[in-house]
Amino acid sequence: MNSEYTVTVGLEIHAELSTATKMFCNSKNDPEEQKPNVHICPICMGHPGTLPTINKQAVLSVLRVGVAVSGTLADFTEFDRKNYFYPDIPKNYQISQYKYPLVSGGSCAGVDITRILLEEDTARSNHGNDGKSFVDYNRAGVPLMELVTEPVIHSAKQAGDFARELQLLLRYLKVSNANLEKGEMRIEANISVSKTDTFGTKVEVKNLNSFKAVEKAIDFEVARHIEVLENGGTLVQETRGWDENKEITWSQRAKENSMDYRYFPDPDLPKLKLSELAECQADTIQKSLPELPWQKRKRYADIDSGMSSDDIEIFVSRSLWAEFFDTILQKTSDTRSIKVAANILISELPILSSQADPNSDLYFGKLTPEHIIDIATMKEADEISSRGVKDILKHIYEEGGVVRDVAEKNGMLQQSDIESLKAIVKTVCAENPQAVLEYKSGKMQSIQFLVGQGMKATKGSGNPAVLKKLLEEELA
Repeated sequence: MNSEYTVTVGLEIHAELSTATKMFCNSKNDPEEQKPNVHICPICMGHPGTLPTINKQAVLSVLRVGVAVSGTLADFTEFDRKNYFYPDIPKNYQISQYKYPLVSGGSCAGVDITRILLEEDTARSNHGNDGKSFVDYNRAGVPLMELVTEPVIHSAKQAGDFARELQLLLRYLKVSNANLEKGEMRIEANISVSKTDTFGTKVEVKNLNSFKAVEKAIDFEVARHIEVLENGGTLVQETRGWDENKEITWSQRAKENSMDYRYFPDPDLPKLKLSELAECQADTIQKSLPELPWQKRKRYADIDSGMSSDDIEIFVSRSLWAEFFDTILQKTSDTRSIKVAANILISELPILSSQADPNSDLYFGKLTPEHIIDIATMKEADEISSRGVKDILKHIYEEGGVVRDVAEKNGMLQQSDIESLKAIVKTVCAENPQAVLEYKSGKMQSIQFLVGQGMKATKGSGNPAVLKKLLEEELA
């Protein structure tokens, strides 16, 4: 990228909330429903004479997000009608929020937030190859949180990191599954490029359905903007789409502004004075929040576990792994065992569980946190070797059992008996004269080959440290 230019990005992110019913009616909120137009009613279909009612749980869900990002909760709020005409809008307007959003300010992943508001989702349009289009109204009226950032993002990576952290937060708070592939979380990027401190012409790229798409679309737009400006051209404020296959953006329409939507307060919905509702107070909500992603990240970093930042992120991003590991931390304070346990979970478990969903309880097979602690403790006591760890893990993962019993019955305990290993060392040296000669000639790495032969002779149960020491003494 040309370093003369300043890139400025603001994100608008929509997330469907995981409530039992829709935003303004009792129709079921079921994102898994495959049959079209079954979870609908006169209210979410916009029939004349119907009256909407506010979904209290949806309001509380947005307030929880607001408290988590240290935003300011509204004292007064109201819902507005956002007027535009499209087949997926059954009322020809969308109930949203304009002047008085539920949350103002806050920050997440180092990015300042402008507002977080609550609205209803649209229906889903399906365009066929035969030129026909169909509309599924199951999604119409589903509670939709909209979060708008300040234009303070200056790279595609920063935008992607923010979106990933927000997804994590929504899942930690259990307010949204935020699955991008299912459309439960949709991202729009507003991008401008300028040589001065002022903003350039803003272009919006809509409905980005993966974090990679967000980053690629921003990079593409930045390059396009710079090319136009360098060639003396003029950029147009517009809305563009993202072509996933060609990895380019394409012009959809001129960008609307708030005047085009003719906002006005919805006359069918009451104004809300949230300060009068105890359950909507920030301190009340704060007490109900779980440990948040950045708090968990710091807690793991403060543990002397030997985990890298990438290792920590595995636990932070997978709640079942974190629960499993936290149980281990509750049951042992031995630093060495914790390090071995962390390594087992990160390095060994994925090999055993290659066919299982990492977000499923089945991923752990018949292993329990207690099993991992016992294996780690025996490894640290040199009772089992690295090979023994793998073998015991596999056995218990598939069949269960008691760690020590499995080790003893299957000959997996590590041999450290000096006299027994001395005999094996003499045999190894006698059977491998070339390696012995090379070692004595100064090729020190030959000792590792001889240790390997000793391990082979003991069927993996020999203590490699003891074998090496005895070999060095023998060869001296």
